Amino acid sequence: MGVDEKALGQRLQKARQKAGLTQQELCQKAGLSYSTLAKIERGAIKSPSVFTVAAIAIATNTSVEKLLNMKELATTTSAKKTSKTGVKFVYFDLNRTLVRNYERAFTVIAQKVGMSADKIEAIYWRYNASANNGELSREQFNKIMSEQLGLADFNWSKYYVEFVEPMPGMKELVSWAAEYYSVGILSGTMPGLIDDLLIAGKLPKVHYAKIIDSSQVKLLKNAPKIFELAQTEAGVAPDQLLLVDDDTQALTIAGELDWQISRFNQYDPQESITRVREHLAF
Repeated sequence: MGVDEKALGQRLQKARQKAGLTQQELCQKAGLSYSTLAKIERGAIKSPSVFTVAAIAIATNTSVEKLLNMKELATTTSAKKTSKTGVKFVYFDLNRTLVRNYERAFTVIAQKVGMSADKIEAIYWRYNASANNGELSREQFNKIMSEQLGLADFNWSKYYVEFVEPMPGMKELVSWAAEYYSVGILSGTMPGLIDDLLIAGKLPKVHYAKIIDSSQVKLLKNAPKIFELAQTEAGVAPDQLLLVDDDTQALTIAGELDWQISRFNQYDPQESITRVREHLAF
């Protein structure tokens, strides 16, 4: 998971205590065994699962970012910069920019249920938008997929987190960018997936000043309103924002709002990363 288990255990314990919960009460709310929670709080379990940490975050009304201590990663030694092009804040897209290849999950699911991968993907996309804009909860989406596939206890997040992989070179790019600029994530995604990726260590471990999650703000990614919201949340002028994204429609909307844009090509990430670094030169 890429975190210090003892330090994580201490943060989880503090979150539980702040929520006014005993270990037994937290176990009941989060669906954990007492022995598991006790070991986690002692730091005796190496790399607690994504789903265990997420359940504790929900039960204690604590953000995953806080549990992972990401706010302390914000730079204190370097002053924030303004690039030569005027950028102060960078939003990164999620799929096909920060991570890639989650589609491999469709092949594995297809093998389990005896359908073609294309059929699985078609069913997925039928309900994807409703999950991405918050109309369907994670539980509702999984229930629908279970019924459509005839697969009991379907959990898309488990498949997604297992097969998605960090985009090569993006950990270094985002870490560098976060030293000198405010950075955030702007993504069309299903409920909880960004938290799951953070916990699993598949996203760069930096302080994200803002995370605009379509399922949380209940707006589809390629709607002007989500970009207007992201701009307000960033607190800078439109031409001081840079969007790094692979999606033509998203880049077009951002450009129409006077954002600066940088197209990301998942098939040539190094070339894309070079262009982002040039855009952020100061």
